[in-house]
Amino acid sequence: IGSLYYDTPDYRLIRRSLEKPEYKEKLRLRSYGVPGSDSPVFPEIKKKAGGIVYKRRITLPEDAAGEFIAGCAPLGEHGQIGREIEYFTSIYAPLRPAVHLSYERSAWFSREDRDLRITFDRSIRFRREDVLLTLPAAGRRILPEGESLMEIKAAAALPLWLVSELDALGIYQSTFSKYGEAYKTILADARQASGGKTA
Repeated sequence: IGSLYYDTPDYRLIRRSLEKPEYKEKLRLRSYGVPGSDSPVFPEIKKKAGGIVYKRRITLPEDAAGEFIAGCAPLGEHGQIGREIEYFTSIYAPLRPAVHLSYERSAWFSREDRDLRITFDRSIRFRREDVLLTLPAAGRRILPEGESLMEIKAAAALPLWLVSELDALGIYQSTFSKYGEAYKTILADARQASGGKTA
């Protein structure tokens, strides 16, 4: 999976997100595999309100999606979700691709409850240069070699059998943002380059 996270030049969106407000939102352009210029990709707003995550996305060819977010081309008719994405890009303009994130995902679904899904993301990498979805996955690791990020996604409360298994294994809920971790690394690099001084 590849994602371009868009942000303002001063990283307003991710800075706001890391403050853990009651409501936050991000914009990303997602692909499954390395797309060509005319391959379908997914401009997506990811919102979190009151602890619940909402995702709103549409499908566009890769070249058209990048031009639209950059403000170089109109979106065209994509219904309510398209209007939401247009509004997002207008209020946060100018937006630019801040980081490219990539990872390999394994997804497991419950046989009894199709709304229950457990995913494992490995080889999570980010880069700030060559931030194009059309280039192969590459960049700096966010997690140490051999570690994966596990996410449990459910429409309602977790089933008791899963809660029991997680408890027995000592696995408890925590927050983790791939883009947030990339941004923290970017900040650390900037501090080191400036001799520990911050602006």
